[in-house]
Amino acid sequence: MTPVTIFLLILAALLCAFLAVVLIRTLRFRPRAQAPASPKDEDFDKERSLDVFRTLIRFPTVSYREKEKEDEQAFRGLLDALPTLYPKVFETLSYTELPDRAILFHWRGKKAGEPTVLMAHYDVVPVNEDAWEKPPFDAVLEDGVVWGRGTLDTKVTFHGALYATETLLSRGFTPENDIYLAFSGGEEVNGKGAVNIVSYFKEQGITPALVLDEGGAVVENVFPGVRAACGMIGIAEKGMVDVCYRARSAGGHASAPKPHTPVGVLADACVKIENNPFPSHLSYPVAAMFDTLGRHSSFLYRMIFANLWLFKGVLDGICKKSGGELNALLRTTVAFTQMEGSTARNVIPPEAVMVSNIRLNPADTVDGALARLKKTVDNDAVEITSLGGMNPSRISRTDCVGWDRVAHAVASTWQGCLVTPYLMMQCSDSRHYGEISDRVYRFSAMALTSAERATIHGNNERIRVEGVSDAVSFYLALIAQC
Repeated sequence: MTPVTIFLLILAALLCAFLAVVLIRTLRFRPRAQAPASPKDEDFDKERSLDVFRTLIRFPTVSYREKEKEDEQAFRGLLDALPTLYPKVFETLSYTELPDRAILFHWRGKKAGEPTVLMAHYDVVPVNEDAWEKPPFDAVLEDGVVWGRGTLDTKVTFHGALYATETLLSRGFTPENDIYLAFSGGEEVNGKGAVNIVSYFKEQGITPALVLDEGGAVVENVFPGVRAACGMIGIAEKGMVDVCYRARSAGGHASAPKPHTPVGVLADACVKIENNPFPSHLSYPVAAMFDTLGRHSSFLYRMIFANLWLFKGVLDGICKKSGGELNALLRTTVAFTQMEGSTARNVIPPEAVMVSNIRLNPADTVDGALARLKKTVDNDAVEITSLGGMNPSRISRTDCVGWDRVAHAVASTWQGCLVTPYLMMQCSDSRHYGEISDRVYRFSAMALTSAERATIHGNNERIRVEGVSDAVSFYLALIAQC
């Protein structure tokens, strides 16, 4: 054989070996055992639960950054109604009100060593009532659906935790460990309620073994090649920073412009940033999700996720071009949301401003993101400053009892769903708890369609009646383990 023939044979052998490795890794990338499940607990008064829930919706507890716009009577009215709505809770648990509309219930268990904290917020975002099909605070019940602001975000979990506690108390149940129900009334405006609760825990030397707040849900069609419903439990959340970009000029009449106006300068900066996205980084929450759901995917996607050492670049390229949720899981994202220039059509603005909302990958920081933006724009005429933000949260463990308890409650309530960790892209009060625990999880106890998810913070927010009951069942399953 000639040297060329030998070389080609060696090359072919190496290629076959390479393909064999890829194929073997794909074939071995099979589903792992899912979280164990118990029978769904539905032994409670669903009709009364629904009535209580609808009562909560009727309080217009809308948060505003401008406090003078808030209806203080609505907030006070909701809190004053709680003893009537959940009488056994108030008979048995201690109740404390902390500054900034924070409220804390303490349910003493048989021992206090490994306490659980169940979180929610009872404030809601503003509404444009004219755009709603039903009045947003009437809690209209029609065709098995309750309409109202806060039905999904998050009075359903606020009610779910309290009503499950009420139900278990009526059964004579006492938890093994202490349980705290920790609620805030200003989450939607980054209020200090949760901060004050965490400060209280720190002062008391309380280290939670499990913290649960809003976050993922049971959803379908959220992962490539997976048809089953997925119970998404957030184990971390991205950071967030709003960034201001400012360009100035002497102004003047638009009939004799210089080569670049402030608007043009900012437009160039915008294009540079959008055309140079942040690098991808496979954080632990996303890697864990890929490893869990990728095993249930179609053969082609299983090949990709089983061999990310080979296909990571391909996946990154697809994400860059398509954008959307998968892209947001892999990198820090920049969304330009506001821009202002001249107030007149024929006047060059003396100043133009634009704003972007940035969601930070766990590998990035606020300071690092600002430095990258300035380097990308590379123009001293553009002033880039932070309008305030927060770094990514602490990443929570999945190798502990706290995770197991949440996963078991999800699997028991929504039988057959695939329970998985994931990275939450929104921000929540739970980020503050990273100071005192590495077992902070984010799961909103609902099964949601894409249409229902779109109503959160939008028009016509609503929840199916069975969703209200499922939330109670979930908390019954969770508390029973604590």
